[in-house]
Amino acid sequence: MKPVLAAGALAFALAAPAVAGPDPADWDAVLAEARGQTVYWNAWGGDPRVNAFIEWVGDLAAARHGVRLEHVKLADTSAAVTRVLSEKSAGRDTGGAIDLIWINGANFAAMKENDLLFGGFAEALPNWRLLDPDANPALVTDFTVPIEGYESPWALAQLVFEHDADRLPDPPRTIRALADWIAQNPGRFTYPQPPDYLGTTFLKQVLLELAPDAGALSAPVDEAEYARQTAPLWDWLDEVSPHLWRGGAAYPANEPALAQLLADDEIEIGFAFNPGRASAAIAAGELADTVRTFVLDGGTIGNASFVAIPYNASNIAGALVIANLLLEPEVQARAQDPAVLGFQTVLAMDRLEPADAERFRALELGIATLPPEALGPVLPEPHPSWMTRIAADWLGRYGVAQ
Repeated sequence: MKPVLAAGALAFALAAPAVAGPDPADWDAVLAEARGQTVYWNAWGGDPRVNAFIEWVGDLAAARHGVRLEHVKLADTSAAVTRVLSEKSAGRDTGGAIDLIWINGANFAAMKENDLLFGGFAEALPNWRLLDPDANPALVTDFTVPIEGYESPWALAQLVFEHDADRLPDPPRTIRALADWIAQNPGRFTYPQPPDYLGTTFLKQVLLELAPDAGALSAPVDEAEYARQTAPLWDWLDEVSPHLWRGGAAYPANEPALAQLLADDEIEIGFAFNPGRASAAIAAGELADTVRTFVLDGGTIGNASFVAIPYNASNIAGALVIANLLLEPEVQARAQDPAVLGFQTVLAMDRLEPADAERFRALELGIATLPPEALGPVLPEPHPSWMTRIAADWLGRYGVAQ
């Protein structure tokens, strides 16, 4: 299948005057420039399986393209945003310390707004032809913010809940029912402390189900509407907080910490932003094989994970190579394998060569992974300003020292 680059090349040409750098429409030149470069990929480092996958991608990049990949492990993506912003403030417009960032949501919006990104590259990548953004708008819109080629998707995510089917065969499937269940089962539910991404995602899920006008969440926060839209969220949290794990006096720090509580039988219901996480944990011997996943009636929040290149990256060509490599069917299929990560692919099966499509058909998704048709509707992310404001207000109301 020949690359289709015309549309992407046009998008890059329109953006090129604003940002200097290699032209991904001339891919041979990009490959030549990238050889020998070291790409510093700032990415979340909180999951050993993710870390191992990134290391594998690095080995592949070195073998195929002579590009060395260094994983700079982050606890919070905002640290990378702050670093690039500090470099821009100091006038360091070339030779930046960060070449690639795993990013989405509020962090992407902040970098795009502050002209901190190398732009217009995504749709010019050779492997962009394997995506179908018309069928999946999450590939070109990030938390309602148009991407415009400033980041490239590499994984899809959707919120799923996890439970042991032997102990809890019929879990609650609405936010209201969950509150009732928490009151009846004190100490058996919790969520990561915001501003952790999974904790704030859970708060947004509650908000989407309870807000008087969920459509208002797609626009930036309006002060006149904020109190009205969020009042049911705070009422719900006031109701359940005394009945949470440790009485709401402590919260797990992140997704791995929440997963450990489920594995240790300290909580009855967990959740993740990866429909394949439970199967991957079962395959690794970390969860009982009776654990299953479920979604809420009416759907759960979903989005895409992206990689972006800072405007002043030292090794833009190498970063482009990594972004394109992440879209290779071999790499995407490995990421979707529950024995590796269990991530959902961004590729469109009808755009793959038959042998590549077979990679995905051959995958055993795992006993805890819901089939795509059972995941239900994917709810769009609210505008990033809602997440930022809600996380800050949550800390003032319920936050505890970690």
